[in-house]
Amino acid sequence: MSELLSVNIGVPHSSPATSVGVTGIDKRPVDGPVDVRAPGPRGSGLGGGLVGDRILDGRNHGGDDQAVYAYAREDLDEWGALLGRELSGGVFGENLTTLGVEVTGALIGERWRVGPELLLEVSVPRIPCNTFAHWMSEQGWIKRFTQRAVPGAYLRVVEPGQIRAGDVVEVVERPDHDVTIGVTFRALTLEPELLPRLLSADALPEEALAKARRRVAAAR
Repeated sequence: MSELLSVNIGVPHSSPATSVGVTGIDKRPVDGPVDVRAPGPRGSGLGGGLVGDRILDGRNHGGDDQAVYAYAREDLDEWGALLGRELSGGVFGENLTTLGVEVTGALIGERWRVGPELLLEVSVPRIPCNTFAHWMSEQGWIKRFTQRAVPGAYLRVVEPGQIRAGDVVEVVERPDHDVTIGVTFRALTLEPELLPRLLSADALPEEALAKARRRVAAAR
């Protein structure tokens, strides 16, 4: 059964890697229910989708297309084996640590029911940034993370609701295309020849679709 192992809320930390001098990437599991709602456009004030979680760099993170960030426990465990250290839920800055959910293979526009109320839609992969690299303190982290191409998924809030650790995660809708989180990440990073494929996934944020259109136009 696919489930939510933990719901993670950020604890502010100072960081020289962000223009605002502080980051909320340190997400920690919380007990009890957490309300999730659509935060509105990036920079509008609410930032993230989880009530109580703060998006401190609202210029570059958060907003409706990045309302919730999910990462699979299975992928964290593989990273832990590679890095030689245990990785707790939330350490990658994810709001939802899942078990039994195919995150990298999730289709753009795929919808997840989490618990009885919350409905989420897969929107775009996470692209690693300097704040993430500084937080992880691993040599060549951005390059290593990019090469493995297991980025986790950002999700939109379609229907708000309350969630808690142990909730069932169910894929309730899958679109009729083959553009996954993994394919999208590779197209946006190391394999730009894949960009034209992204045009079949109209649930992608406009920024990603525009990049794909430019690639197609340049090839003509």
